[in-house]
Amino acid sequence: MTQEMVIAIAERAIWIVLIVSGPLLLIALIVGLLVSIFQATTSIQEQTLAFVPKIVAVLVGIIFFGPWMISQLTSYVADILDNLTRYIG
Repeated sequence: MTQEMVIAIAERAIWIVLIVSGPLLLIALIVGLLVSIFQATTSIQEQTLAFVPKIVAVLVGIIFFGPWMISQLTSYVADILDNLTRYIG
C-alpha cells in the first residue's frame, strides 16, 4: 500500500464525512439563525428556545436525508471492503 493510496482513502473518507454531515449542519445553522433573529426582535432570552427548534429540525432532516446518507456511507464502506485485499497486500 503506497502513500498515495492511503492519502486517497483518507481524502475520500473526509469528503464523505463532509457530504453526509453537510445537510444536517446547514439545517441547524439556518434554524439557529432564524431563532436568534426571532429572539433579538422579541427580546426573549429563553435558553431552551435556541436548542429545541434546532433539535426538531435536525431530526426532521435525518428523516428526510437519512436514506441518502446511509447510501453514501454504505457505498464507501462497500468500496473499502471490496478493495481490502488490494489495500492489505
